[in-house]
Amino acid sequence: MAWTTLEAPTKAELSACIQCGLCLPHCPTFRLTGMESASPRGRLMVMSAVAKGHGEVNDVFDDLMSFCLQCRACEVVCPSLVPFGRAMEGARIEIAAQLPSPVRRVRQLITGRLIGSVRAMRLATRMARLVQRTVPARFLPRQVRRSIGGLRPLPKRPVSTIGSTFTPVAPTGSGVAAVLAGCVMDPWFGDVHKATIEVLRRAGYRVVLPDGQTCCGALAAHDGNVHGTRRLAKQNIKAFVSADLIVTDAAGCGAHLKEYGNWAGDAGEIFASKVQDVTEVVAAAIEDGRLPRLEVPRGKVAMQDPCHLRHAQRITAQPRTIVSAAGYEPVEIDDVGMCCGAAGLYSVLQPAASAELGHKKAEQVKASGSTVVASANPGCEIQLRGYLGGAYRVAHPVELYWEALQAGDIETVGWSLADEGTR
Repeated sequence: MAWTTLEAPTKAELSACIQCGLCLPHCPTFRLTGMESASPRGRLMVMSAVAKGHGEVNDVFDDLMSFCLQCRACEVVCPSLVPFGRAMEGARIEIAAQLPSPVRRVRQLITGRLIGSVRAMRLATRMARLVQRTVPARFLPRQVRRSIGGLRPLPKRPVSTIGSTFTPVAPTGSGVAAVLAGCVMDPWFGDVHKATIEVLRRAGYRVVLPDGQTCCGALAAHDGNVHGTRRLAKQNIKAFVSADLIVTDAAGCGAHLKEYGNWAGDAGEIFASKVQDVTEVVAAAIEDGRLPRLEVPRGKVAMQDPCHLRHAQRITAQPRTIVSAAGYEPVEIDDVGMCCGAAGLYSVLQPAASAELGHKKAEQVKASGSTVVASANPGCEIQLRGYLGGAYRVAHPVELYWEALQAGDIETVGWSLADEGTR
């Protein structure tokens, strides 16, 4: 049996690969193993074999595809522009369809439904907080210890921002920014949301977090959960239907939202055309003078590029513009942007490879000499903190900028922090 779903890797996607091998040195799993089957080229060859009926979707195929981080570093250097991320999502949909199992069904329930429920995420947050505060780290399994240790202190009673509206502070008439609250961003990264909202207000935006929105669906898509992915996309398209600008402060969410056309046709394409990462919006406001560049030097900050910001969205300059405007000196840690090993569920499903990549990324940060790290993705932040320890601070670039504004430099641009607006 070859492919069985409409979402399987297409002939055009697979035949686009010219097998030049330029992707190999940029693939984290090839660099870890040196094995062709753990490279983008090798995986595409295996997919092609199945498509031609020379192979089948079995446990070996599952292992080869599941070892991929879906970081999409290969796409950046591919001269044939192979849409590897889309092909890999198609392969995983085939695995889910042809190799059903109780474990996979539980994962699909979590990634396609529970993670999109505010009530379920509130319960999960309370349980994680209980573990975080009451269970000594030495009693936790190693991977759980890393994950719990990588979390920010969780709130006792997480309050959702969904349904909130915030008035602009600066009278620049920038328009309305509709912000995606996200599944884990809302209860676990409240300070990032606060920074995003307050900086956007000071750039002249009226900020809204529309009712009815839900998880972006990236985790479901990466796990081959086609029905869950489409359901979540459909719900968000309905919730944001009147928005002209859709902003997200999680790189993984932004990369997925910008590809809603793959999951929801024309309505998805329209939605995707309105999406921007918050670093794009804030950097543009700094460049055109709606937000200030601060002069007080604040030291070095190590720049970690989330794969789905650098490789999938091709955004690298904007986070550096933001931390520079905050007074920091950006320090590069990795010229090729190797994955940190977080990759959604990867740290749970492939703990050994995730740990090796986590250690490598932590060493790169330590070699930079900075104890502050800028990262624009929640999964990367958790992974970095888990492997760096408490002596290092990991924060979103916009969070660092908002803190700098609060430090008292903003009087130079004619508006103040006294107006906290309405909610």
